[in-house]
Amino acid sequence: MRVGRTALVAGGVVVALVLGAAAAGLLWYRGQTNPSGPPGEPVAVSVPQGTSVAAIASLLEDAGVIGSASAFRLYLRTKGGGSGFKAGDYELPRRSSFDDVVAALEDGPEREFVRLTVPEGLTLPQVAERVGALPGRSAEAFLAAAGSGQVRSRYQPAGSTSLEGLLFPDTYNVDEDEDEAEILRRMVSTFDAKAAAAGVDKVVQGGLVDPYQAVVVASLVEREARVPEDRGMISRVIYNRLKAGMPLQVDATVIYALGRTGERGLRVLFEDLEVDSPYNTYKVTGLPPGPIASPGLAALEAAVSPTPGPWLYYVVVDAEGRHAFGTTAAEHSRNIAAAERAGVR
Repeated sequence: MRVGRTALVAGGVVVALVLGAAAAGLLWYRGQTNPSGPPGEPVAVSVPQGTSVAAIASLLEDAGVIGSASAFRLYLRTKGGGSGFKAGDYELPRRSSFDDVVAALEDGPEREFVRLTVPEGLTLPQVAERVGALPGRSAEAFLAAAGSGQVRSRYQPAGSTSLEGLLFPDTYNVDEDEDEAEILRRMVSTFDAKAAAAGVDKVVQGGLVDPYQAVVVASLVEREARVPEDRGMISRVIYNRLKAGMPLQVDATVIYALGRTGERGLRVLFEDLEVDSPYNTYKVTGLPPGPIASPGLAALEAAVSPTPGPWLYYVVVDAEGRHAFGTTAAEHSRNIAAAERAGVR
């Protein structure tokens, strides 16, 4: 009888603990769905096109609009909501109730926006063309803002007004009231944040480059690499050649010098190598004076953390654009011969 009485008491304690935990959890959940007190100050939240419900919940939590992304996801599953959320730029109060947040996201942003998609590897004039294709914007005004010196990147050298390579390639939701200078400012600030996240500020490559020059390296990688796995190795070839005092001999810099940047994979002819330009890395030793395109995050990361290796040469060897890498001139010659047999050179 004593054992049974003890077991009964223990069971009652467990039940009480479970019920207490459940009650506490329910109180916490209710506090998340409808926070006590008035809402806080409005904060900007941008929901890109195609963002998942889970990612939207995380954006809201990060901005302080809601206290818990997991509670918000549970709320949506319980209510069957979330499928009607609209992309756009919102001003939402901190500590909002879940009902208010759902209503706002289903109604959509009050302001209209257009999408601006800038792929990796474009030059500044090419980015300007895309901005100029937006309603009410012009490429000329964008380029004028870029050359004015009023918008600067933290990575620009002192005295430079060129923003070539310092606009982050991404898809932007452009507000109806944003002019060309504001679009430019957002692209530059996004680049600065992404470059810092990639570690450009802390770049250490044997003292060969400073942060701005690391961006230059990233731009070369962006234009040369055609498959992701080659980026880090191409970056290493560039650093190895810099260390050895060898001309970089990067075809993409010659294409840039010639103004033929409209497409990737253009064949450089022998006469092209004679172009008189500081960007002709066949004639000028060292890095070109500035970036040749806007690098994406992966190229920035490759410039900061190149793949370890002794390579000094690379050449495209298949139709997908993969490169073969060599350490000696003889090995490079064999790779070129293989590329010729494959019909890609």
